[in-house]
Amino acid sequence: MYRKLDDAMHGLGETRKAALKLFGALTDESLNQRVADGFRSIGEIAWHIVTAYPEMMNRTGLELKSIEVNSPVPQAAAEIVAGYDKASAELQAQLQEKWDDATLAVVDDMYGEQWPRGVSLIILCNHELYHLGQITVLMRQAGLKVPGIMGPAKEEWEQYGMAAPEY
Repeated sequence: MYRKLDDAMHGLGETRKAALKLFGALTDESLNQRVADGFRSIGEIAWHIVTAYPEMMNRTGLELKSIEVNSPVPQAAAEIVAGYDKASAELQAQLQEKWDDATLAVVDDMYGEQWPRGVSLIILCNHELYHLGQITVLMRQAGLKVPGIMGPAKEEWEQYGMAAPEY
């Protein structure tokens, strides 16, 4: 649970950098990549991350309006990047304007449970990181180069003067 707004802002900022880096490597053609029929595509997972911002955070009293929760999945990678950029920046701006450390202890009804807002923010970050991990697997299946977002990707180890792990 975040207890300090500065810590939450830092966590959200790091997650935002990772998502923008990963989304920036997507192509329009890759958005339809699925692990199998009946599962979300890269585009659907990425857009789910974007729409989770207003869907989750509006339950905490914020009013994120830059993205509609039920908006259709864009067919262009650049539109996903732009939507994410808007939604994540809007959240950060509203947190800076409307919340302080004490606000993180305020409890909201979240999906039938009672979550302090500091928990809601960490769950938002964890939810996003979980789905970014799914996207990296699908990107490899689509033949895309995967950028490292939580350390180097296999192809990036040389940049750190190290050999990539062999499996």
